[in-house]
Amino acid sequence: MESNSTSASAAAPGVRALAQSVAAPLTRAAIFLVATVNPGIENREAVRSFCGDLAGLYRAVDFRDVEGALSCVMGFGSEAWDRLFGTPRPANLHVFREIRAGARHAVSTPGDLLFHIRAKRMDLCFELATQIMTRLGDAVSPIDEVHGFRYFDDRDLIGFVDGTENPRGEAAIDAVLIGDEDPAFAGGSYVIVQKYLHDISGWNALSTEAQERIIGRTKLSDIELDDSVKPTSAHSALTTIVEDGKEIKILRDNMPFGRASHGESGTYFIGYSRSPRTTEQMLENMFIGRPPGNYDRLLDFSRPVTGSLFFVPSATFLENVAEDQPALAASPAAPTVVEIAQSPKSDNDGSLGIGSLKGEISHE
Repeated sequence: MESNSTSASAAAPGVRALAQSVAAPLTRAAIFLVATVNPGIENREAVRSFCGDLAGLYRAVDFRDVEGALSCVMGFGSEAWDRLFGTPRPANLHVFREIRAGARHAVSTPGDLLFHIRAKRMDLCFELATQIMTRLGDAVSPIDEVHGFRYFDDRDLIGFVDGTENPRGEAAIDAVLIGDEDPAFAGGSYVIVQKYLHDISGWNALSTEAQERIIGRTKLSDIELDDSVKPTSAHSALTTIVEDGKEIKILRDNMPFGRASHGESGTYFIGYSRSPRTTEQMLENMFIGRPPGNYDRLLDFSRPVTGSLFFVPSATFLENVAEDQPALAASPAAPTVVEIAQSPKSDNDGSLGIGSLKGEISHE
């Protein structure tokens, strides 16, 4: 495939790329929308044309309540990237890797496009999602749409506070934004999403003490258990990744969701990182165990029904997608399976409204 000038690396020296709003502040409402691009050159071209229009759609909705903290992040799956943009491609972009370990299964499900829409009000999220789907029309097919909400004091539906250990400020930017390790895509980010369904009845049958040992934190006060009493299989222990003596963070913006009349309760997991390997290692620890067999007991009460990996390019990349360049086709890649046997918002600066990460990322 020929090199495509929509990449950030094609910018002139000194041009600065504005990141998408992956580290926007937590909000009370969100919509997670996953879609696939329908076959045909005309549909690929429609999606490419849409990339430059997203900022305008965002501004039109955001202006109706400038204090609503509306933001939107757009991501692309591995197969979609090849068909839409060709090369160069993000260094670590691939199809989400399915994991099987005993009865536990992290599924890999289709997903070409991700829209993560956040705001203080659900009506703003809904309006932007409606405008996005209207603009894309028949070029895409929706796969999943989840409307998330904040549950009381930022708790999951299982009763524990979610996201306590998220990095903040410059630490958050360092955790999620690609830098010199892939300079063509500096300012971009990787994101993994999974839709988990909970067995609330089974969970509530446990004592509070048993729940706390599974999570690794106290339920009421949200204090991490001391290592002397916290099991090595605790959720907080298995999702802590340390490399060369330094903890490697990801940025979560998980949201509860549910349908009361259907008895459905769940958590939509979304984790941003500068390398997908960090989140993948967390999932392997949870599903396979560290060591194998020492798995996350939360999975006895919570199971994922979706799983996808996306690359989030810079907002500058989206604005500069050229409509006159051909969309490139590529053969779809088969998902990889990891298997093991059971064992004993910032202010709008007038450029691209969907970009906000406390400044800009320079392409050295």
